[in-house]
Amino acid sequence: MIRVSRRALAATVLGALLSSHAFAADTKAPPPVLKALEAQGLTQITEFDAGKDMRGFAGLVDDHPMAIYVTADGNAIVGTRVDANGRRLDEQKVDDLTLKPMTTKVMKQLSEAKWVEEGKKDAPRVVYVFTDPNCPYCHAFWDAARPWVDGGKVRIRYLVVGVIREDSPNKAAAILTDKNPTEALIRNEKAFSKGGIAALKTIPADAQKTLDDNQMMMVSLGIQGTPGIVLQGPDGKLVKFGGMPRTGGLESILGPK
Repeated sequence: MIRVSRRALAATVLGALLSSHAFAADTKAPPPVLKALEAQGLTQITEFDAGKDMRGFAGLVDDHPMAIYVTADGNAIVGTRVDANGRRLDEQKVDDLTLKPMTTKVMKQLSEAKWVEEGKKDAPRVVYVFTDPNCPYCHAFWDAARPWVDGGKVRIRYLVVGVIREDSPNKAAAILTDKNPTEALIRNEKAFSKGGIAALKTIPADAQKTLDDNQMMMVSLGIQGTPGIVLQGPDGKLVKFGGMPRTGGLESILGPK
């Protein structure tokens, strides 16, 4: 699949000359123009009522919601529809049809992954973090999160990966295979300045599978570095951060202290 940005997709199909006469023949079938847009990166397409003169579809491009309006001649118009007063139409509808299902899917995948949890079980907020045992920014995040974790405000579920250095996978495996992975993760962080946890000489198959699965999930979420932070925001939408948040950014992730 060729991936394009929202702007590129919109520029390609805004006032599109992609046409099909199947619209008039069968308004229940997906218009062929959608196939062309799918080939350019449009996903999670869902139809909504856009009135009698056109068909409305909601979709995602690089995790961003987009509205597509297919006219009676089969052409597609991509963008925001406004009324006579300039108010945006369909925006909430498109968000509900795209962002909420995406968030539900991702959070389910994360909850079913193999993670190492730190924090009190009754903490009201859950945050997922992709972490490498050799990553200095991951260590900085772990250290900065102490007030929230120790205060019972948040549970952090660490998805361990091994991507920074040659011995990262072996250190990550040492954490995963420990009789108490949470304590092993904490030992690594407390001894980070001295080299962290001792790396395993060989990685067991089940630990390697977990590392592979975690890295694949990290890539699928578009997270390119560690720490990779994922959570469900107060508005129910998916929130993703790559790297150590800047000063003041922790509150937006972990909540008030």
